[in-house]
Amino acid sequence: MSQQPDATGAPLPGGQPEVQQVVPGTYGAHLRRAAVSTGSFPAVGRPEAPPEPPVRERLLRDLLGERRLALGRTVSDRVWGVLGALLVTAVAAGARLWELARPGSLVFDETYYVKEGWSLASLGWEAAWPEEPNPAFEAGDVSSYDTAEAEYVVHPPVGKWMIALGMRLLGGAQDPAAWRIASAVIGILAVFLLVRIARRLFASTALGLVAGLLLAVDGEAIVHSRTGLLDQFLMFWVLVGFGCLVLDREGARRRLADRVAQIVEAGGAVGRYGPRLGFRWWRLAAAVSLGLACGVKWSGLYFVAAFGLLTVVWDFTARRTAGVERWWEDALVVDAVPAAVLVLPTVLAVYVASWSAWFAHPMSYMRTWAESNGVAPPGWWPGGWATEVWQAGRSLWEYHTTMWAFHNGLDQPHNYASHPLGWIVQWRPTSFYWEKYAPGQGPCPADAAGDCATAVTSLGNPLIWWLGAVAIPIVLVLALRYRDWRGAAVLAGIAAGWLPWFLYAWPLGDRTIFTFYSIVFTPFVVLTLTYLLALGVERTPRRSGDRRVVVWLAAVLLVVVVGVSVLYYPIWTAMPVPYEYWQRLMLLPSWI
Repeated sequence: MSQQPDATGAPLPGGQPEVQQVVPGTYGAHLRRAAVSTGSFPAVGRPEAPPEPPVRERLLRDLLGERRLALGRTVSDRVWGVLGALLVTAVAAGARLWELARPGSLVFDETYYVKEGWSLASLGWEAAWPEEPNPAFEAGDVSSYDTAEAEYVVHPPVGKWMIALGMRLLGGAQDPAAWRIASAVIGILAVFLLVRIARRLFASTALGLVAGLLLAVDGEAIVHSRTGLLDQFLMFWVLVGFGCLVLDREGARRRLADRVAQIVEAGGAVGRYGPRLGFRWWRLAAAVSLGLACGVKWSGLYFVAAFGLLTVVWDFTARRTAGVERWWEDALVVDAVPAAVLVLPTVLAVYVASWSAWFAHPMSYMRTWAESNGVAPPGWWPGGWATEVWQAGRSLWEYHTTMWAFHNGLDQPHNYASHPLGWIVQWRPTSFYWEKYAPGQGPCPADAAGDCATAVTSLGNPLIWWLGAVAIPIVLVLALRYRDWRGAAVLAGIAAGWLPWFLYAWPLGDRTIFTFYSIVFTPFVVLTLTYLLALGVERTPRRSGDRRVVVWLAAVLLVVVVGVSVLYYPIWTAMPVPYEYWQRLMLLPSWI
């Protein structure tokens, strides 16, 4: 068989016709050429070129990638996308719900948030508790709060309302499992969400399951799912917001492809400015989620900034890829400005709305500060109910200034305070609970060979976090080299949850901070590892020896990670273990 010549007359190896390469970002010229039918016949001696795919398909290929377009095309992929997610979620549920009531006492900051949540559920505002209320509360006397005095609380109410909802659903605060059920359910849902987010992010059902499994067995994720603290809820709403923005990115690019294709196929051209994309509902949902994150802890604001910048950059690159000549100006005017107008007021409105119970109850802390201190509205302010609104808002503002002063002045020494530099390797994990028992005491069997220990240590799976520490700089380099939006996305989550805390730690500050704050970016540490695995899969030929090596390494890694979690599970869940066993798990002196 004779070989086919290329455009210069030279034969191509294997007789394959040359395939024209389209460089992303050149659609302004390329699509205009594709819109014109020349009616010419192929040159003598050359094969007829295969028909070009429709404009929309070519745009989608460059805007979303072929792997994303192929995701879910087969029945088995769609089935495993759901069934696999449910199986991984079941693993997470087992690790989080099994003997959730252990230990039967309030651990670490549960002493604040559980009791505050219960008084919120009972009164609608956080009431003050008597001195040393924990023994009575743990014994079932959960109503010893003072109905005439409010408690000074320094965090917004959303997380405490979620804890309160869990206690109400389980019939009250007498059962320790009720203190933690909301955290457990949120932790389970977070695993399911991460499976689905990673599946879409990396265009792979298998990689989605890998990411979900890593989060399902991580120690920090398990401990926070079994403890009534606020940071679990902050992590959840941040993850929801991130997932919504990933969906918004895909939906916006599909609409952009549709509308550019309509212009070109109608004989027009993509000129200086591109088409409008309509209202961005997923972006609105992300703003609501991030507003709720701020309503749990103010550190949610860092994610508003990071994710807001991320989604705008995605719009800039989409318009550039679609061939808009003045893409930067177009995206700024029709995407970035409307995004700010939509997101920032929504976040603020959701945050203020989260204080609705505070507004509704005069007994709330500092609720009547303006009236009590004679702070009146300015003369031009209308009277009547408008005066009450102004005074309530002024009181809330004053309350926020006291909260701000508290957080910036929190510098009390603590045994488990840690510098954020060590968070990524879990250098100084936070001990939530620890007890030592002699044989025959407490949960320690009488025939035990030695003392027993029970612990709840907010320590991430060491293998996940140590590999994550190595992966982060690698992902940074690769994301810049390949201009890969996925690497930038996962690093944005880590940066928002981690880097701001360096401003509060020495040498820049001396605020008391803890490693367990890193739970908010734990899903993104998992995604960095998954991203490296994704690159390994994507850049090795299918059914090749290199691909098999990547898959086998990933399988071995998962088995080892799960094995490490099995070893550490007792000290994440207050299971009684021999004291020597606990000591062997403390690989670093800083863990004790």
